[in-house]
Amino acid sequence: MVRMKVLYAWAEAAFQRVMDFAEPNPEDVYLRCVLRSADGQEVTRLLEKREGVTRSAVIQTMHQSAYRAFVRARCEGGSEERRYDRALRARYELGLSQAAHMREAGGGWWGVCLAAILLPYLALNHGGLIGLAVLAVSSTVLLTALSVCGIRAWTRVWHSLRVGGCLFRRAVQRGELGLLAGYWGQEQQLVGTDPVVASAVRHLLGEDADSLFIPDAVEGLRAPRAPDYFVESAAVRHLVGKLRNMQDGTIAVCGPRGVGKSTLLEHCVKRADFGVLVQAPATYTPQDFLVTLSVRLCERYMVSQGHPAPALSRLSSLGRWLRKVRTRLARFARWTVFAVPALALLTLGLSAPVRTLYTQYGTRMWHALQDQSTGWYAQLESVWDGRSVVFAVVSVLIGTAWWMARKSSPLPAISGFAFRQFVSLSGTLLMVSCAISFLGDPGVMRRLIEPHPPLSLFFSSGLYVPVFLWLLLRKLREAGTVTVGKRHFPVGTLATMFATPCGLWALFRLVELPQMYGVLADEQNPLRLAGIVVGSLLSKVEGWRRKDKEGPLVTRCRDYLYRLQTLQSSTKGLTSGGALAGLTLGSTHASTLSTLPPSFPELVDGFRELLGAIADEKAQKRQRVVIAIDEVDRLGSETQALAFLSEVKAVLGVPHVHFLISVAEDVGATFVRRGLPHQGVTDSSFDDIVHVQPGTFAETAKVLTARSTNLTEPYAMLAHALSGGVLRDVLRYGLQIMEQQEKAQSFELTQISRHLVREELAETLSGFRTLLGGHQWSSGNSQVLTALHALTSGLRDPCACTETLLDGALADLAHLAPTASEIPDEARQVVDEASAYTYFALTLLDIFGEENFEARRRDAADNGLDGYPQRLAEARQELGISPHSARPLIDAVRNAWSLPLEPGTSPRRFRHCTAHPQPQGDPRPDHL
Repeated sequence: MVRMKVLYAWAEAAFQRVMDFAEPNPEDVYLRCVLRSADGQEVTRLLEKREGVTRSAVIQTMHQSAYRAFVRARCEGGSEERRYDRALRARYELGLSQAAHMREAGGGWWGVCLAAILLPYLALNHGGLIGLAVLAVSSTVLLTALSVCGIRAWTRVWHSLRVGGCLFRRAVQRGELGLLAGYWGQEQQLVGTDPVVASAVRHLLGEDADSLFIPDAVEGLRAPRAPDYFVESAAVRHLVGKLRNMQDGTIAVCGPRGVGKSTLLEHCVKRADFGVLVQAPATYTPQDFLVTLSVRLCERYMVSQGHPAPALSRLSSLGRWLRKVRTRLARFARWTVFAVPALALLTLGLSAPVRTLYTQYGTRMWHALQDQSTGWYAQLESVWDGRSVVFAVVSVLIGTAWWMARKSSPLPAISGFAFRQFVSLSGTLLMVSCAISFLGDPGVMRRLIEPHPPLSLFFSSGLYVPVFLWLLLRKLREAGTVTVGKRHFPVGTLATMFATPCGLWALFRLVELPQMYGVLADEQNPLRLAGIVVGSLLSKVEGWRRKDKEGPLVTRCRDYLYRLQTLQSSTKGLTSGGALAGLTLGSTHASTLSTLPPSFPELVDGFRELLGAIADEKAQKRQRVVIAIDEVDRLGSETQALAFLSEVKAVLGVPHVHFLISVAEDVGATFVRRGLPHQGVTDSSFDDIVHVQPGTFAETAKVLTARSTNLTEPYAMLAHALSGGVLRDVLRYGLQIMEQQEKAQSFELTQISRHLVREELAETLSGFRTLLGGHQWSSGNSQVLTALHALTSGLRDPCACTETLLDGALADLAHLAPTASEIPDEARQVVDEASAYTYFALTLLDIFGEENFEARRRDAADNGLDGYPQRLAEARQELGISPHSARPLIDAVRNAWSLPLEPGTSPRRFRHCTAHPQPQGDPRPDHL
């Protein structure tokens, strides 16, 4: 599919160049550039989203003089523009010169031009070069005589010839101008019309162009855990800097839930040379956790060294043996299917040249080998008999040195490398010499060229048809599926099926050619092919490598895995007896030895020793080892987390190893308060701590832009305010913006934000109402529960006729007096939190749910820091600490945005509408 898109784009560009060549006028080129830019994907997705923003309106706007001048200014100074302008000026000046010559020549200029073409042709055709020379001399004499006599006919002839020359030059210039118009159109579209058309569309959309949300290209939002969209933040840089500056140690990573601690640990483990990431769910005991961590460490190291971890779940030896036999039989059968026919065909084709070689050189080589072996045997016999003392001493020294160098000397490796390189080079030279022998054979070249050249024979014999089809099908093999209408055609699969038959067809057609048949029938070809086959085999010797031997640490990891994951037992038996007078006496003795599961101290010692050995090996290579323990903040309370750390801290502190542990904020606060006044477990467990704070607005915008370019700055600001900068919630709200666009059936920020905030508020108030249900209420003080029920129902099922009353009821709840006497004391805190969150939600509705967002945003930014997007996120974060401290922040934001601090007067108390929602029309009185 990708190849088809590329092919379609290439065909479209070629068609546009053809159109520019046919009509190279500047106006036509500009119009076509505007049309292509208006049909671009980034422009069409914005059309028809607001009234008056259509394709025809964009084209009409681009015809205005201001936009023409803007495009011209952006393209001014380009190389293609200069060449195109020079061609236009040259063509215009040549047209003026042609018109002047035509006026001087009169109406018979075409006859003179025709004679100037026909007379040389006739003279050359009938008289040859002599006739052409006679015509040239006579014409020169005649024209010179007319010029000397001052006859006007000479002037007309001269101007007529100049007209013909101008016509020829104009034809050449027309072709050059068409080519330059194609290049100029491409440059004008890329540099000029594409950005200017996009600017014109934004101008037509109005000031709030970024308030539009187009739900496409949102794949990144649908995969929040995808690593491809990772964006480096300040916390990442901080933690990476600590890892770079510390040789080893334990670093705690703390922060609120969803802020991105797990993503941070995954990134650090991925960047490390050797890293292990393990989770610590709440159901793990310290011993089970350490077993899991040890198993993960062993498996990770074995895989990193290229050795698979043992499959300990398949304990049946018979099943493992049968599986191994079945695998090897299948491999042998597949090898046999290809190897036996190939070997038979090679033997059949190369048997004659091999026998010829053996007849010519076999006996000679055998005698030479016998002579050489006889000399070596005599030398060895002299050493054995003691007649050659020098050779004896040298042999002893060489043998001793070779034995001493069995572990440390690189001589065996160097010798093997040199031998492989020599054999590979010999095979390559053998193949090259055989190819040169074929190409340098005069008989082969003579048969190939005579009686017809290869190129003419290629077309005359029709060989180009199967060759062209074969090349086309190979090109289409990766085309995938092509969609035409509602039907899908597997073009790639069909091309793969027919490519091989077309290739065989082309091969047979090639062999059938008389010239090619004569070339293939050369007597030396089998010998050349034998040399090429042998040379190709020898050239592959360089790639032969012995399988890497399992290192001691890999063996240690494998043994440790068996120790942790299996129960091993051993049985020994002894039988003794004797025979006396037909009677047999005997006894049997048996003993069984089984291993016990390792205890927690043994696990700690084994893990530290194994991890230390791995770290020492990596430290010698200047590599970093990172062990990350995630989800410790899921252990429930701070007490449980600290108890877990006190149990597993025995495995921490291994040299050359960085431990990263994600903990909750309260555990991080305990480390920060170390020594004030008591020393806790965090003092002895952690060497440093990294606080992962909620992201800033710039980081939120960067994250959302990396996942979807359609989430413009206003939507990033909305998601940042609702989430408080917490990464997990930022991605969740980014996906909800797309969902709310589908529900609202609108592309405007005002509608999408109102749907999103109201749905979020309805879910939150429903949660507060559930919490309030756990307290004691009476008929006299249950109005709060009734109001929450009505508000929740109204927010989930909005009605146009109760829009104003719903806003008024929300304002009443947002400004509910926290000391109201009718609220029970035990429920007062929950009511205050619900009231403060409603106040925050109303602020978001007032900011994002009204028109002219950009203008109001600029005015708010002029009022100081309280008008910046980050202040809204800080207010949302403060709601998680105290509703009373969050209200001043919300008041400051409302002041910066020029919003009222007190609720408006509502004419009547809100009551949920029981009729169907009415999106259009006036409110019906019976709904109230």
